[in-house]
Amino acid sequence: MTLTPQARSFDKAAAGYAENRPSYPPALLDAVEELAGRPLTGARVADIGAGTGLATALLHARGAHVVAVEPGPAMAAQFRRRLPHIPLVLGDGNSLPLARDCIDILTYAQSWHWTDPRRSAPQAQRVLRRGGALALWWNDSDSTLPWIADQDTRLRRLFGAADSQPDPTARFRDLPPELTFTTRQMSWTRSVPLGTHLANLATYSDFLVLGQKATQAFLATEQDLLTEIFPDQTIEERYTVSLAVAHC
Repeated sequence: MTLTPQARSFDKAAAGYAENRPSYPPALLDAVEELAGRPLTGARVADIGAGTGLATALLHARGAHVVAVEPGPAMAAQFRRRLPHIPLVLGDGNSLPLARDCIDILTYAQSWHWTDPRRSAPQAQRVLRRGGALALWWNDSDSTLPWIADQDTRLRRLFGAADSQPDPTARFRDLPPELTFTTRQMSWTRSVPLGTHLANLATYSDFLVLGQKATQAFLATEQDLLTEIFPDQTIEERYTVSLAVAHC
């Protein structure tokens, strides 16, 4: 697989990604277990596009036997610093470095959209054991909050995207048609300093390819706007997790 410059961009911000990106709520893993039809405890799980290990750490804490797959060397280095006891191999979802029929649950935490489904879907079916589950999920800012909706509008204008509110079901539109998915959405929040919120934005791939000067200009303006809304500089971020699970 030849990764796009945008897909490769995360390696430039690996440390910031590890420090500032949000994790996932416990309810997500509850839903994965429910839709997969088995507990994570004792399951053989492969976390693809594992990044710095946000999802991998949660899966391991649930008792899963996890192996992580990550294409970016710098992201992998951050992963190894955080989770040195968990196996990690360099690779990507379009050509999984895993044996046939070896995995019970295959997870893609905010990484499926970086794959080519024409290649990654057959790869998932190859490595999953019979009855195994493919679990895909995404963490998106909840634009039903006015301040998040306003920020989303500014981001879309900066990056030239359509000026309309994001569809909360959009993540489910491009799922592989050859697999039957059950979907679930859930909301959760985290409270963080304003600096953490802005540093998280700076790890978005759109900013990483935009360039430092334009990124810093946008974030400086954003800091002023958000300080007016949150004078104590503590931001309550709200997210919607979109989960899709299929059995293979």
